[in-house]
Amino acid sequence: MADDKFRDPQGGGSLILAWQATNKTVLIVGGGAVAAGRAFNALEADARVVIVAPDINAELQYRVDRGQVSWRSRKFEDTDLEGADMVLTAIGDADESRRIVGVCRQLRIPVNAADINDLCDFWFMSTHRDHSVQIAVSTNSKAPRLANRIRRQVAAALPRGTGLAVEQIGRLRKRIREADPKPENSKRRMAWLMQLCDYWPIEQLANLDSDNIDSLLEAYVRNDAPQTITIAQDSVSVSSSDGVPSPVLHGQLVPDSVISAQPLNGKRGKLTLVGAGLGDPELLTVRAHRALLEADVVLADKLIPEPVLGIIKCEVYTARKFPGIATEAQDDLYRRGLEELAKGRHVVRLKQGDPFVYGRGGEEILFFRKHGYEPEVIPGLTSAINGPGLCGIPVTHRGVADQVLVLSGADRNGALPAIPQYLATRTLVILMSVKRLSQITQLLGQSGHPPDLPIAIVERAGCPDQRTVRGTLETIVDIVDRVGHNAPGLIVAGFAVNVLSDAAIEDRYLDESTMGLHSTE
Repeated sequence: MADDKFRDPQGGGSLILAWQATNKTVLIVGGGAVAAGRAFNALEADARVVIVAPDINAELQYRVDRGQVSWRSRKFEDTDLEGADMVLTAIGDADESRRIVGVCRQLRIPVNAADINDLCDFWFMSTHRDHSVQIAVSTNSKAPRLANRIRRQVAAALPRGTGLAVEQIGRLRKRIREADPKPENSKRRMAWLMQLCDYWPIEQLANLDSDNIDSLLEAYVRNDAPQTITIAQDSVSVSSSDGVPSPVLHGQLVPDSVISAQPLNGKRGKLTLVGAGLGDPELLTVRAHRALLEADVVLADKLIPEPVLGIIKCEVYTARKFPGIATEAQDDLYRRGLEELAKGRHVVRLKQGDPFVYGRGGEEILFFRKHGYEPEVIPGLTSAINGPGLCGIPVTHRGVADQVLVLSGADRNGALPAIPQYLATRTLVILMSVKRLSQITQLLGQSGHPPDLPIAIVERAGCPDQRTVRGTLETIVDIVDRVGHNAPGLIVAGFAVNVLSDAAIEDRYLDESTMGLHSTE
């Protein structure tokens, strides 16, 4: 049997890098629109730009007049290459471009010849920039127009304030390094900032000010977990990228005294418990979609994806449901729900997946029933079964797996799950557990699961950026360390993981370069 411990490279790609061009000299041959575009990109990277051309267009003349670029008003000469770190040709003479490329190759200067792909050492990509955030899409020069479309779609999906959030995290990171510069504390710094970036909404990070950064620095020094930190900004109303009030920043804790508010028009409030499914609005049930459109207010889980929130027309509110303060956040939702119900409003409690699969759906029904409200329940697709299915993993497959066991990665006290002894025909699905992957794999090994047992990490199932990372019990931790993890995710263990060929599922959203372990079909 072939050794599948490491994945084989898939040729045909480009080595994508972010080139540090500060104070490097970029020589551009040509004076037209393409040359102007190249000059702008180089200037944004803080490069020194030199233009060589008998004539230049209005944009380049503007930059020359303001000292942004240097201009040699003549045709290219080989001596122009002296001191150049990169050369870009943007002229209509293909023969001259080829000659310039040949000289650059002799001098080992990286060169790009516009519209002559076979001559290029590198290509320009379709890019989106928002402050320090840069997103580049490459089609390896096969479909540059389509790259623009893909780039626009990616950029449109970013939360508002993404670039500002990066700037503020950069400021905070610098302050933390100044306050705690010891090399031996680098892991602590990285882990703390990682939790902050993972758990705080981008809109909230974007709106940090100097006082907030001071407060976060003090919290780091005190070793407070980022999930437990409250800053003054939490009570500020901020709109998200969809124009919907931010699910974290909008609203405050509702005092018990307001629960007795008078009903609107004498109507009694209505409560609907809705499962949001996996994240794709098209995977909502028709009934759930209708409830969201009819709601007066939606109380949403923290992890409800933006595309689902985007179809909601009314106010959306989400408490900060982070590890360590989940009970307080749940109480916040209860109080807000009772307040809105007392006003006679239609309240939709929107829960990720299915409300009754490791959610608090049952607890919420009991709570509101005690206060005189019987919720209507609208189920949703659960990631435990449908998540693997969307990623080409049938959790039960005839002759391979005759049972599936769904576990939570932590009980209500945070303890690891009790994993039963190994059974070859069982598929294990472990939710909310990827951050504990190393511990989970140890438990699997201790309960008799073999080292070559297929393991998959299913990430963001049902979202456009869903991904599956595959390996074995022996290799999966190293693979995830290498390729990273995009929460939320779940673990699937069992021979059903590889029962379908990769070819059958690569046509979905998956990136084969991160699949880790391929099936042997």
